[in-house]
Amino acid sequence: MSIAKPLPHDAAKLHVTGAARYIDDVPIPAGSLHLAFGLSEVARGQITSMDLSAVRAAEGVVEVLVADDLPFANDVSPSAHDEPLLSDGTVHYVGQPIFLVIAKGHLAARKAARLGKIEIEEETPILTVEEALAADSRFENGPRIWAKGDVVPALDAAPHRLTGSFELGGQEHFYLEGQAALALPQENGDMVVQSSTQHPTEIQHKVAEALGIPMHGVRCEVRRMGGGFGGKESQGNALAVACAVAARATGRACKMRYDRDDDMMITGKRHDFRIDYDVGFDADGSVHAVDFTQYTRCGWAMDLSLPVADRAMLHADNAYDLPAARITSHRLKTNTQSATAFRGFGGPQGVLGIERVMDAVAHELGLDPVAVRRRNYYPEMGAAAEADDLGAAAHVSDLGAAALEGDAPSPAGISAQKTGTTPYGMEVTDFILDGMTDALLVTSDYEVRRREIAAWNAQQTILKRGIAFSPVKFGISFTLTHLNQAGALVHVYQDGSIHLNHGGTEMGQGLFQKVAQVAASRFGVPLETVKITATDTGKVPNTSATAASSGSDLNGMAVMQACDVIRARMTEALALDAAVGADAVRFEDGEVHVGERVMSFAEAASFAYQSRVSLSATGFYKTPDLSWDRIKGQGRPFFYFAQGCAVTEVVIDTLTGENRILRADILHDAGASLNPALDIGQVEGGYVQGAGWLTTEELVWDDKGRLRTHAPSTYKIPACSDRPDVFNVALWDAPNPAQTIYRSKAVGEPPFMLGISAYLALSDAVGSCGPNYPDLQAPATAEEVLAAVRRTRG
Repeated sequence: MSIAKPLPHDAAKLHVTGAARYIDDVPIPAGSLHLAFGLSEVARGQITSMDLSAVRAAEGVVEVLVADDLPFANDVSPSAHDEPLLSDGTVHYVGQPIFLVIAKGHLAARKAARLGKIEIEEETPILTVEEALAADSRFENGPRIWAKGDVVPALDAAPHRLTGSFELGGQEHFYLEGQAALALPQENGDMVVQSSTQHPTEIQHKVAEALGIPMHGVRCEVRRMGGGFGGKESQGNALAVACAVAARATGRACKMRYDRDDDMMITGKRHDFRIDYDVGFDADGSVHAVDFTQYTRCGWAMDLSLPVADRAMLHADNAYDLPAARITSHRLKTNTQSATAFRGFGGPQGVLGIERVMDAVAHELGLDPVAVRRRNYYPEMGAAAEADDLGAAAHVSDLGAAALEGDAPSPAGISAQKTGTTPYGMEVTDFILDGMTDALLVTSDYEVRRREIAAWNAQQTILKRGIAFSPVKFGISFTLTHLNQAGALVHVYQDGSIHLNHGGTEMGQGLFQKVAQVAASRFGVPLETVKITATDTGKVPNTSATAASSGSDLNGMAVMQACDVIRARMTEALALDAAVGADAVRFEDGEVHVGERVMSFAEAASFAYQSRVSLSATGFYKTPDLSWDRIKGQGRPFFYFAQGCAVTEVVIDTLTGENRILRADILHDAGASLNPALDIGQVEGGYVQGAGWLTTEELVWDDKGRLRTHAPSTYKIPACSDRPDVFNVALWDAPNPAQTIYRSKAVGEPPFMLGISAYLALSDAVGSCGPNYPDLQAPATAEEVLAAVRRTRG
């Protein structure tokens, strides 16, 4: 059986040898053309004149298009139709496409795009949260407010109360493969688009809209991406539409890829936030009420900002059962790149808000931050019992089962006010962080190390160490309910080989391998029997984006259904031929047992073909038990929660603010993992990317709205040397109580938030420098750490 085996990524050898084919590697037809955008250098204003004569006269240029030249819809928005492909006369940010150059070469197109003379009557741009609030520049008419309990009386009655405000920055996706697309014109005006996208159906839809043809006239194909992280959920629309429009205009294949500078200037980032909080609590750290105000800087167009801001609100509780809570969310419109989806999709911002509150409460009371967190956890509500019913007790893999033996720290008392219900009214029935926390505190030697660090800091004047723990409880499902569906197409050929196609896209996360393992397990054949081909809207229609950590959950179930349909047909034919019952037919180890007879799977497939049995089937899956009203902020938006926890140790230099992560210990809940090797890789990568967001990755705009950090020279993503010197990662191996594919859990986004422990560890190290709360802002760059040291010392 292929399930649960730590098999390597299906394209691992291709990746490391450079043989993996991406959009820019696809051989293009002779005479293909290349595209580049001419960009606005002004953040806000009205175009008064355009002189593109030098662009048209430039070497290699075939044609130049402006908005009036587009044949149909001038829109690439995934939501509100507020995002023109080419400026309609108004410019909204520095980097907005104004005209499109079609040339014989990539470099020729880029050079020509810089020759345009655009006159713009500048207007004062809205760039900051404060400016947007003052101008009432926002999406939606006012703030969205969700609440649980009576917040104001609970705050007033609490023995202790704290207020605060902090900022957390955005983040550039920095996928290794930049945005790219290739459009190939077909007969009858049809179009084939190869795109580096997480959402092939959206590409199909937007291209069809731009060409004025039905969706059946457009086919989008995606073999793989060189990373996505949400940045290719909607941001690839502009390239695909531009290529398709240009291909239609010229009758030739058209290709477009952004260079890194253009990519960073044009595309959206993670939403940056400001979060204000007011929390009431008692002497043991039990939170009575918390009032959050989240200010989200969305950029110039709506894009996916509303669901991102919603998910930030949905994760404002994280792992904590808050008796009373109010979350107010302002979705602010600014003259910057349109912020977009990014791993966690607003969840990390919401989680960091409550983690900052727990840290501040612990500092105010002089308590261990872990104890404060434990005191406020949701109660465990039957998850362990359900796991036992499945015949598998929870245990720790890779770090050692000894973590659950002996004297583990006991959970703190549960407040009588706990309801086990989220601020949005969903009952938490699968909370398992108490046991996970017990295990991780033992395997990471948290108590011993915390004492050692305190003693070490007392003797040091320049270098200070810090240690911190953080948990995550992350909801799994698209919050737009209809997106929780998937389809698959499976063919079994007469030689026993299996062809598989599904709606998910591969961006390095190993989705294709996991789904192939599902198919191999359903037919009882070796994994090499199964071949997954490029995601193709002509094979599986109406796909959802590969996002929300739902790729394996949705597509795995759809594939399982399709395989089971074919297997049932084969079983019926074989049983009838052998005059045995269907229960006498078994598929295992590459063979099919029919009563006493044993044949190879290939022989069984050949028999079924000769018996005129259909060996092709589609599968379809929709996530059950979802109900969500985003306006009221009530319902069950998630099928289940994925959970995890991390302990991180850091060291800082108090003279420069420079710092390093020394050690990270992680325990993450993957349910009954489909592939432990791939899942551990996702946990490791997620943690490092999350730590990068909160420590080194800083986006800086100047007062004219120009992004100044638009290249690797000025924007610092984590390098190999930034990973922890000691990096212990293990999976909490317990079947998912929810009916998911083989009882696994999603693992794409939840580990990202474990990187919050690195930020909290830096705050802990800074806090050892003086009596004041560090008030560390994010990202905690060296400059910010140094400033926080000074604030702590007063």
